[in-house]
Amino acid sequence: MSGTGKSVEKGAQSARSRALAVLRVRGRALAVALLPAAVAVVLLVGGATGHADGGGWDAARWVTSVVAVVALLAAVAVGVVIVRARPAVTPTVEVTEESAPDLYRLVRDLADRLEVPAPSAIALTPDCDSWLEDRTHPASASPPTASAPAPARRRTATAPVLVIGSPFLWWMRVAELRAVLAPVVAGTGPSAHPDIAAARRFVRGLDAAVAVAALPDRSLLRRIPLGFVGWTSRLMLRSCRTHAAEMERGVATAASERAQTVDYGLRIVAQEQVGLAYAGWDRLLTRVALPAWRMGRWPSRLDAGVVSALTELSRRDRLAEGFTSRLGDRPACDLLEEPGAVDEAASLLAARLFHGGPAEPGPDWSPVDWSQYPEEVVDRKWRADAARLHHVLDTLVARRSTAPDTPTLTRVMDHLSAAPPTRDAHPLGPHPAAEALAAAIEAEVAREGAAVPAPAPLGPGEGDGLWDTGPLPLFPLQPPRTGRDLLADHVTAMVCCAAVDTAGAVPGLDWLDGPVLLVGGERRAELTAHVLSLVEDGDAAPLRSWLASVGVRPEKPVRLV
Repeated sequence: MSGTGKSVEKGAQSARSRALAVLRVRGRALAVALLPAAVAVVLLVGGATGHADGGGWDAARWVTSVVAVVALLAAVAVGVVIVRARPAVTPTVEVTEESAPDLYRLVRDLADRLEVPAPSAIALTPDCDSWLEDRTHPASASPPTASAPAPARRRTATAPVLVIGSPFLWWMRVAELRAVLAPVVAGTGPSAHPDIAAARRFVRGLDAAVAVAALPDRSLLRRIPLGFVGWTSRLMLRSCRTHAAEMERGVATAASERAQTVDYGLRIVAQEQVGLAYAGWDRLLTRVALPAWRMGRWPSRLDAGVVSALTELSRRDRLAEGFTSRLGDRPACDLLEEPGAVDEAASLLAARLFHGGPAEPGPDWSPVDWSQYPEEVVDRKWRADAARLHHVLDTLVARRSTAPDTPTLTRVMDHLSAAPPTRDAHPLGPHPAAEALAAAIEAEVAREGAAVPAPAPLGPGEGDGLWDTGPLPLFPLQPPRTGRDLLADHVTAMVCCAAVDTAGAVPGLDWLDGPVLLVGGERRAELTAHVLSLVEDGDAAPLRSWLASVGVRPEKPVRLV
């Protein structure tokens, strides 16, 4: 046996032994539940045969019989919850074989080369990761969406689903995708072992039961038994947690060793693309997609956008030089029959997962194309922020019994750079002024956020438990921003609106940084530093000088939404 074969067998053997350890925990739990019944049967038989007669034995039989019935009922209740509780299933975009025959063929050929069962289906997730997901639990099993003709030895009803990160399909080339998927597909071999499959089902059932028991419930009649179920499930989870972790480590080791025979050299290069894809995808979501989602718009071609973002990142980052030359090879998205439709579905799912948008488009939740993004998102966001800024300013002015002013940039700069007040004046200096305005904007943003209806819950099979109907988002992108950050954003938006209205500037899109201001076709990145000087130091001179150089007239009213 070769060195690789020995490593594969060693990892598989370790996984199988740990799976048996997990199953022994299940067996011991069952033995504990049956022990009172066994004692009761012995006492009842002893009484029937005359070997355990008398008042003391009769009392013992009654007590043990009651305990046995209670223990059996408790065991049945725990078992029912474990079986019925739906383990977490990743929300994905299902890819049928009819919509991606080349992709299925690539995965099937890869499984043949690795001598493992082929996955039962393929699905996409809007994330930079790939894994196998077992969906055979009784409460979460669903018919495979794809039924590719394949040899019976390669297709089984219990084969896991291959989940692929959708950004990989658009950024990676076909050969790179195959190299990245090799160790993932190799994991179907250990997954087919009955002991490992049974151990995984047991652990997933326990985990789902704990989640169900932790859900808030107003009914005391259900809270007490569910509390017992949760305690029992957590106890068994603690007993088998180490064994389960070692089992998965053994499975991963065996799969990795087996995959070394397939595209090993290319996989090292492909892993560099995985890291690059993750960086570009994160920037695209936080800087580009998030502003649109907050406005009720969702970019409909996120995966296509990640190609532009990563190409731009490769151009800017000297460590990534040479990566763009590979774009001449066939992209993995060509393995799909209709990549545009798949991209749109993945983009909508990303909006649900990361922001909590509705499951379907509507009047207040519509798609936006990249060509429309500057006008439909950037310009509207600036004007909405500018309108909020002046609304808050009007509120502060009204508290000082002064008539509201027109929405001009001069008004904002004068407010933030006003001279320190005298002792008898209203206590709003350059730093009490900025703090008060920042706090008011923060409160206004919070009020608007609270007024937004809660997002729709996940549907069956989209990752919720049997009784879990909690809303999205599952993965919030950014923590809440401070009032000072919000104030800087709103002042920047006001400057951009004034530049567009009076100096011929236009809104633009930077694939890595999101909304930008273009003056004469060029991005003016220095604007941020000038706005911070005004907001943090009350110094308007740098911003006024920049406005004069660009030709912006701050005294002119801006158009608000």
